[in-house]
Amino acid sequence: MTIAFKSRPALVAYITCGDPDLRTTREVALAAIDAGAEVIELGVPFSDPVADGPVIQRASERALKNGVSLEQVLTLAAEIRRESDAGLIVFSYFNPVLRMGVEKFAARAAEVGLDGSLITDLPVEEAGEYSDQMRKRNLATIFLAAPTSTDERLKRIAEASSGFVYAVSRTGVTGARKELPEDAQKLVRRLRPFTDLPIAVGFGISAAELFAAVGEYADAAVVGSAIVQVIERSPGTEAKAVAEFIEAVVGRRSLVVGH
Repeated sequence: MTIAFKSRPALVAYITCGDPDLRTTREVALAAIDAGAEVIELGVPFSDPVADGPVIQRASERALKNGVSLEQVLTLAAEIRRESDAGLIVFSYFNPVLRMGVEKFAARAAEVGLDGSLITDLPVEEAGEYSDQMRKRNLATIFLAAPTSTDERLKRIAEASSGFVYAVSRTGVTGARKELPEDAQKLVRRLRPFTDLPIAVGFGISAAELFAAVGEYADAAVVGSAIVQVIERSPGTEAKAVAEFIEAVVGRRSLVVGH
């Protein structure tokens, strides 16, 4: 399946589920959608998030202390789906999926109304069973494409992807940045000949200027660490703060200094 973005760039919002608790995550997700996010990535907390920077690592630690599991994230997805038809993606490391069972995960993902998933540490070369189980249920399989990938590997990633292709703007871990490297635009340009799917750029987008810049060459921008940091800094008003932040990023409002 393809995830149709309505805007250019569309905003894909990442949230670590269970930080600070699952009820707040649900409120934040729905507020983010109302504020302009077209897709929500529901992050499954993991004990060894090697691809993530300190902001998301801290969020994962807090969520794990709350006992948040993949099954609880899937239940949360069902609750959000009942209230919204926005794109819903699970963003996870492979270990929680493996522990649940790939077939059971795909079946539950379809049951709760997810559009697909992104398994951040699952190489496309080892994703055969996962891809088969997801596609049987018309669920998107989203893979990461990195600037360091060869053209041959980018082609393979593009062919294995459905929903959209996630272009990593730079090597390293997640985290908000003040500017995006030229690698991001070059990577999108290299991917285009291999796919008709939308291409989303992530890792580092944190402000309206960066968001708008991505729209010059990509279909969507993923905002993750910046949103998780807003949640961390706004105890008790997380949903409101995230909504205001997203509205500022997509150009609906000016962000108040101090937020």
